[in-house]
Amino acid sequence: MLAHVSSPDAAEAPLVALLLHGYGSDERDLAGLAPYVPGAVAWASVRAPLRHPAFGYAWYALEGAEFGAQADVEAATDQLWEWVDEALDPGAMLIPIGFSQGGMMASQLLRTRPERVLGAAILSGYVLGAEQQGDATLSESLPPVMWARGTADQMIPAKAVVHAEAWLPAHATVESHIYQGMGHTVSEQELHHLRIFLATLGPAT
Repeated sequence: MLAHVSSPDAAEAPLVALLLHGYGSDERDLAGLAPYVPGAVAWASVRAPLRHPAFGYAWYALEGAEFGAQADVEAATDQLWEWVDEALDPGAMLIPIGFSQGGMMASQLLRTRPERVLGAAILSGYVLGAEQQGDATLSESLPPVMWARGTADQMIPAKAVVHAEAWLPAHATVESHIYQGMGHTVSEQELHHLRIFLATLGPAT
């Protein structure tokens, strides 16, 4: 099972926010978003499976892929679902919240088992170019997705942004936030928008 930190009630909760960190980080990073999750929603922050050669962990290798190799991303998706199946109630609905590579993983959970995902937040992230098994379902159900990014983000390739701009509105009800001058990070304004978005998905108390 992947390493994680979580709220005490996560294993049995009917609604769980999954916090998915970026490249070179670990499960302690996005656990800092827990205060922005509605009080009645459990949360779990999961560590990616690959050890970074210098620091932290990664969901998939960056080498040889402009914004994620399909096989690597899908293997990470399978591992994340294995963790969900082992660690959480089988009937629990999920709200994945991911930063950078974690944003990709948030979108992958939505695209592979849309029936388990209430909505998602993609922070400074992107989506896989290859079609996934739940895409047709999403094009009809259009679940809520928050997509937030900065205009000065030099980490996400321009082609990845262009692809996400086209893919997301065709498969989700998108709440888009673009922050002028923000780099590859999360801002206070973004966290304010995230809190409001999450409050629309789950109970506040």
